[in-house]
Amino acid sequence: MARILDGKETAEALRSTLMARLDALRRAGKEPHLAIILAGDSKPAAMYTAFMQKVAAGYDIPVRLVKEPETVTEAVLLADVAALNEDEAVTGILLMMPLPRGIDEGRVVETMDPDKDIDGLTTMNSGRLASGKEGLFPCTPRACMAILSHYGIETDGRRAVVIGRSNVVGGPVAQLLQRANATVTVCHSHTKDLASVTREADILVAALGRPETVTVDMVKPGAAVIDVGISRVSGRTVGDVAFAEVKDVAGAITPVPGGVGSVTTTMVIEALITAAERQR
Repeated sequence: MARILDGKETAEALRSTLMARLDALRRAGKEPHLAIILAGDSKPAAMYTAFMQKVAAGYDIPVRLVKEPETVTEAVLLADVAALNEDEAVTGILLMMPLPRGIDEGRVVETMDPDKDIDGLTTMNSGRLASGKEGLFPCTPRACMAILSHYGIETDGRRAVVIGRSNVVGGPVAQLLQRANATVTVCHSHTKDLASVTREADILVAALGRPETVTVDMVKPGAAVIDVGISRVSGRTVGDVAFAEVKDVAGAITPVPGGVGSVTTTMVIEALITAAERQR
């Protein structure tokens, strides 16, 4: 049976390092301060906002919530972002998605100061990632890398396959794996004979957003499987990987829930600290 890659354990292991960095910032007179923009009636966005507030409170980090109704105009949201950009007390901005209908998400994202863009959504941060420069990068892909690092799973010279090419998860995690010297293949809906590609992976990242799509015949024996997906099926919370069958073949696997998602919020805190350090 595969070793379980526990996200909660990974997050807890990161805590002492993050607290030390926070203490150093506070001694220097720089207090990290997170602003969350929550616009509209999305229940998942509201739940994530509440959870993120709880996580920040665990680090004694203040959170400013900018709440706008479903009827908010784009002009108001742009003004909200601009005000947070100019506020020197705010070190990071987290923009909750989705935004209400009629709002140009891209325009709102690009209004954010890239150095306060905690989830790495801006074109500037995407470019920094692609060109090998330092920046603020998407938190879920960084959570995947943090889990691999915590459990000592080697990336250098290993074959990695990422299923999914979104700008939020698939693309960035592939770039981060390349930075870690893995040889990376990105698969998507047009990939022919997907299973033959995924079976070559020493590290398999499933980020396609379809429940239990990755089955046992798609996994190389002994591979590390990182499941980014989360869905509700018949009252159960499941990932993109058919966990019950894949765990008997994989060498290591993240559970859902309790895997990548448990580390993502910690990566938000880490990004906020990084932003504050650079702003100082």
